[in-house]
Amino acid sequence: MKIKKRKKSSRYHGRGMGSDGGGSRKNRRKSGHKGGIGMSGTGKRADHKKTLILNLYGHNYFGKQGVTSRGTKRDTRLRINVGEIEMHLEKYGKKEKDGYEVNLKDYKILGSGEVKNKLIVKCRQISASAKEKIEKAGGSVSTKEVKKIVTPVVINPKHEKKKAAAEKK
Repeated sequence: MKIKKRKKSSRYHGRGMGSDGGGSRKNRRKSGHKGGIGMSGTGKRADHKKTLILNLYGHNYFGKQGVTSRGTKRDTRLRINVGEIEMHLEKYGKKEKDGYEVNLKDYKILGSGEVKNKLIVKCRQISASAKEKIEKAGGSVSTKEVKKIVTPVVINPKHEKKKAAAEKK
């Protein structure tokens, strides 16, 4: 004969850890599991709160943006076209007696556009077409010289001895 009746709560699934089939006691707590509070549940596999995120941050929130492999380096040189310099001469150059003096030391100058004024340009690099257009309009170009590093050849004396011994034989 039973003296003590078994309570219904003892028969709930997973009672020892939590309640009602929630699994571990850790689960179903705040933001981590179910995505209840804050930005939780907005991972790459979830569409949970997607409309909110797209409204807040736009379509750049999900996915990769601009990742390159470690070996590749981006070309970070600044570039400007001759036509843009011509359009905004007050911004890029100073009016001198013999023309406009343009100082763009960190820029590479490219050749799209037309040159009407006489430009005296200082730059890091210049394309052949841009140089031709500037000189055709009566201007001049000076570029920064890039020094080439020459590595000296180091001769190992041990290797020289081996070569000499091989030639004698």
